[in-house]
Order: sequence, then C-alpha cells, then structure tokens
Amino acid sequence: MSVVTRICIINYMSPKKILPCNRKPWRLASQIRSGTSWAPIQELEPLNTAVSEELKVPFIRTRIGTFFQEKPHLGNQYLEDTLLQGFLKRHLPPKIFLEVDQDLQRFGKRVTQEIDILGRECELNLPQLQQYDPWGQRVDHIITCPAWKRMKEISSEEGLIAEAYERRYSSWSRVYQVAKMYLYAPSSGLFSCPLAMTDGAAKVIETLGKAGILKDAYNHLISRDPKTFWTSGQWMTERKGGSDVAGGTETIARLQSDGTYHLHGFKWFTSATDSDMTLTLGRVMNARGETQQGTKGLSLFYLEIRDEDQKLNGIQVQRLKDKLGTRQVPTAELLLDGTKAYLISEEGRGVASIANMLTITRIHNTISAVAAMRRVINLGREYASKRYVFGKFIKDHPLHIQTMAHMEVQTRGAFLLLMEVSRLLGLEENSMATLQDTHMLRLLTPLAKLYTGKQAMAVISEGLECFGGQGYMEDTGLPSMLRDAQVYSIWEGTTNILSLDVLRSVTKSKEAVLTAFFSAVQAKLDLASSVPALKSSVALTQSAVDKLGVFIREATLKGPTFMELAARDFAYSVARIYMGSLLLEHASWEGSSNTDVYSAQRWCEQDLCPVDFAEKAGSYTSEAVVMDASLVYDGSPLLKGKL
Repeated sequence: MSVVTRICIINYMSPKKILPCNRKPWRLASQIRSGTSWAPIQELEPLNTAVSEELKVPFIRTRIGTFFQEKPHLGNQYLEDTLLQGFLKRHLPPKIFLEVDQDLQRFGKRVTQEIDILGRECELNLPQLQQYDPWGQRVDHIITCPAWKRMKEISSEEGLIAEAYERRYSSWSRVYQVAKMYLYAPSSGLFSCPLAMTDGAAKVIETLGKAGILKDAYNHLISRDPKTFWTSGQWMTERKGGSDVAGGTETIARLQSDGTYHLHGFKWFTSATDSDMTLTLGRVMNARGETQQGTKGLSLFYLEIRDEDQKLNGIQVQRLKDKLGTRQVPTAELLLDGTKAYLISEEGRGVASIANMLTITRIHNTISAVAAMRRVINLGREYASKRYVFGKFIKDHPLHIQTMAHMEVQTRGAFLLLMEVSRLLGLEENSMATLQDTHMLRLLTPLAKLYTGKQAMAVISEGLECFGGQGYMEDTGLPSMLRDAQVYSIWEGTTNILSLDVLRSVTKSKEAVLTAFFSAVQAKLDLASSVPALKSSVALTQSAVDKLGVFIREATLKGPTFMELAARDFAYSVARIYMGSLLLEHASWEGSSNTDVYSAQRWCEQDLCPVDFAEKAGSYTSEAVVMDASLVYDGSPLLKGKL
C-alpha cells in the first residue's frame, strides 16, 4: 500500500474530520484496499458523506447528548437571607449593626468561596482509625483529612468561639456569634459539632471559675490563634444509654497522691474524639473501694487527650462508630484505663456542673437544624430558576412554589426562635437578664432543640424533592443533608426526653416558667394587634393561648402521670404558639416587609395547640394507654400476660 493510500484510510477512520479522497495528490493511486478487495477511490465519496452525517447525530459512539442540567449556585448566604439581616437591623444598636453587617457580608463570601469547598472535602474523606503502626505498636491514631484540620484553623481565625466570650458587644456578642455559626454550619463539613462542645466546655469552665489548669484550657478554647486553639469533646454516654447518665455511668475515678484522678471505664459514644481535651463524668471511689450510685455519685472531670509526648492519656480507641449521618465527625468507643484527669466540680455535683454545657450544645443543635433548613431552601429556589420542565422553569409552576413557601414559613419560625434564645443567653451571660428572661431561657432551650430537630428532617426531606432524582444522588452532596439531619432529634436528648425536660422546668420553677411564657406571648400579641393585616392572625394565636391555659388548669387536677403522657403535645403547643408570637412581633416592626407579614399569617393558620385537640380526642386517658400498648404489641408474644 502506498503512503498516499494510507493517509486516505487514516483520515477516513478519524471521527474528527473526513478528508476527501479525490483531491489531486491522492489521484496518484487509482485503487485502495476495501475489505478483501480493492475499490476505486471514487466509490468512497458517498461513504464519507454518510459518515459525516452520522457524526452530527447525538448519542452516538462516545457522545452522550447535548443537554446538561445546570447545578444550583451557592451565593453569599448572608446577603440572600433577608430575615437574618432584618433581625439584626431590628435588634442591634446602629453602630454594632454596621460592624456586624460588614463582617457577615465578608464572612458570607468566605463561606461560599472557601469554606463550602472544604466542607465537601470533609464529606468525601471520612475519618479512619489506625490502631497499629507498621511495627505492631498500638497507636490508635484517628486520621482526619487536611480539610478537617483547615476547618479548625478557620474556626479560630474567625473567632467562632472567641466572639461569645470576648463580649466586645456586651449581650449582643452571643447573638453575633450565633448568626455567624448559622452561616457557617451548613458548609462546615460538620466541624460545627466539635465547636458546639468547645463552646459548651468554655461555658462550664467560665461558670466554675478559670483557675489553675482550667485557666490554661479556657484560654486555648477561646483562642483566635490557630496554633493555640483547642477543641473539646464531651464524653457522657456509656453502654447503658445517653440521657440517663445517673443510671448509665459506670466510670470510676481513683484519687492519686498528687491530687489527680485515674479514670477507668468505657465510653460508648464520644464525638469529635480527635479533640484536644474533654469533660466527662465519673464516680469517685472511696478508700474502701466503694462508689455512690445515682446522680449524687457523679462528679465532673477535665482531661487532656494526649500527654506531653503526644501519646494517648491512658485511652484506647476500640473502634470508630459507623453512623447513619454525621460521618465527617470522628466518633469512637473508648476504653479509659488509668486516664489522668482533674476533678473540677464539687464531688457529687457533676450533673449540676455540666448543665451549662448542655444548654450551649442544645443551642448549637438548634443552630445546625435551622441553618440546614435555610440552606436546602436557598439551593432549592436557586435550582428552580434553572430547571425547565413541562414548558417552563419550575419556579413558574405555582404548586412547586407553594410547597417551598410552606418550607420557608417553617424555617422563618425556627430562625426567630433560635435568635430569641441567643438573645436571652446573651442577656444572662452579661448579668442583664430579668427573672422573666431567665425563666424563658430555661423553657425555650429544650423547646427549641426538640422542635427544630423535627422540623429540619421534614423540611430537608421536602427540600430533596425540589431536586427530583438529583436530590437522591450521593455525588450531588444533597442526600448527606438528610442523613445528618436525623441526629438533630437524637443528640443531646430525644424529643420525648426533652419534652419531659420542659415539664421539669415548669415543675421546678413552681409554674413561674409558665407565667413568664404567657406574659411574653401576650406582650407580643398586644403589639401585633395594632397592625390591621395581622388582626386575624393575632386572634388565632390568642385562641390557642386560651386553649392552652384551660388545658393547664385542668391538667393540674389530673396528676403528674396525665401531664407526662401529654408532654410531647404540650411542648409542641408551647413551641408553635411562641414561634407564632415571634413572627407576629417581627411583622409588627416598622421595617418589616410584606413577606414578614405573610409568613406570620401562614404560620398562625396551622393548629397552634395540638395538646387541646389530643386531650379532647381522649388521647391521654388510662384506656388510651392500654390500647396504645395493645396496638404497638399487637401480634407480639410480649403482649400475652406481660404488659
């Protein structure tokens, strides 16, 4: 075969360009090989034309078509959140608002351009446990990705913990910190989890007194220098369970001659196990080798994870937990075998001393839940302007927008509840809280955590539907939002446990908490009643308040068992009424928008007092208790003679 002929064949086979084989230089060869025979060059010309036409057809050979759906764009989440901006403008003094507004605009840009990318890397590069080195030595090294480590540096640089404790804006410092965490959490790759426990540990130490070794730890926890910043863990959960620490804590503490303690026990669930320090509970063993059981036997201890040589402090990592979500956070089972620790509470006062940590971590749980709702809505509405189906963008389909509006109303109510709790916390931390403020903080902290945890799962699940099939695809990063949301109703107390905690706040305060609640709600309703567009919504809320008052008066005559059975519906009722009053109050603000008014109206259209409906339906009677058990265990062998 001639050189000229080979060139012709090569060009024929090329998918990029078909060269005509009848140009003058190629006419030197009158025939080329075709199959098993030689064919004239002229016969290939129709074939070349056919191949050219074939290559114009999509979905052929390596082509996969011409349409590709554009993904949603993540913009500056501060600038896109009019409710956040409005809340800050309404509450903060003008000078403080100007400074905070400028910083959050800057930070919102950093979240989009840097932090969100790192967060996705944390999701794709999960922590691993290396128990042994190549030479057989036990090392129990928890390996995290570079993005996770960078998140720690950014947290320090941005003062995500420091801002709350420097208090340069007095009581508004906590509001500012919460607003910043709210922007950060959905992009943090779950680094918001160790920050929650770090904030809680700083709060406990500040409350107990920053002296001795605790002063050094406190300075690390609130540092703005990445080289000295520490994160803290929270090791409370043992094999017998989480919320019942009094019955579930088996760890013992043995006093040493130098005044420190050695801890021996098994921690079944320790989050952010790669942290620098932790707080944990244990039972002090006396000289006779005895420990006191129950809450009164628990004391609070401080320990550093590693010693001066960077070796684990009497700790063995048994395994990393295989979780449904929050996989980015290294969570482990630990054996404490002579772990050096310091007693930082009065002996037997461990639970009381850890209470402030639970308050802070529950608020952080609320931050993450509300922020996740906001993020899925913002992505969904952006996607709605790019997804074109049935002849128009889905933003132009009224049913789709109606669904998203329902999600938006839920998220706005949750946001205002979160910010109200942060406002009250700021007042308490700066000794500016009234007695009513203190009671409301005690009531709203568990309430906000339990209600927004449930909201987040519902809103995010609905949010994934806004993306159709792409909402179900792992590589979009969207499904992890739903998996992670499940933890919000579990960590730091399940919905039922926190509902009982709400009741405890009422009982312990001798109903002063309820008095504060009704007073706060009534003040907000009185303010909103002067706005004509809100009058019907105020009336609906007032009706719910009256129903709740009647229920409480009647419940006091029926004993604690009745109220315990109604606890969940009672908590939901208090939450919905208060969130409604917050939306009405915000809509009454002179700077409010039409959407502020509309969201308040839509919120108040739902059943604001479900406990009233359930009580009238007979859900809390002794007969209902029996039938509930029969329904749950219907067909189970456990039902026969044992229930």
